[in-house]
Amino acid sequence: MSSKNDMKLGIFIAAAGIVILFGKLGVFGFLGRALWPLVILVPGLFLHVLFFSRRASATVLIPAGILTVYGLLLGLCNTWGWGLMTHLWPLLLFGIAVGLYEYSLYSSARTGGLMTTSVILGALSLVLFIFSLLGTGALYLLGAVLIAAGIWLMAGRGKPGSRKKWNGGW
Repeated sequence: MSSKNDMKLGIFIAAAGIVILFGKLGVFGFLGRALWPLVILVPGLFLHVLFFSRRASATVLIPAGILTVYGLLLGLCNTWGWGLMTHLWPLLLFGIAVGLYEYSLYSSARTGGLMTTSVILGALSLVLFIFSLLGTGALYLLGAVLIAAGIWLMAGRGKPGSRKKWNGGW
């Protein structure tokens, strides 16, 4: 054999040995457990790049938005613990809202119904997210504040001679 072929064969054998050694040490298993959300995030970002480089139609923005939000959500939960999903699950709806919103924003066929649907889904996601963060103790506080506000409005309405903005009219 020539020395050039010996060099290539030596590099190949050394690389195979490194791969086997890293595999036995668990490096690849760790990378797979830590970086698997990139399998979802990278295609979402790639679809965005395809659209914004004018190589794909606006239709790809629906899965692009969904995959990007889901990839970020799963990466966040994979990094800081899956207990976060008890509060972050409304972001699954938000991913759909983002995909639909991007499509309705950049699509040449302007469909107002799709924009409205995406805004409603986004608002629903936000409301559900707030309620998931509140927890049961904070809901008691919210209920007490709403009762106090209602009593304040009822008590302040009946005063004659008061010309405040919120006091008259109904």
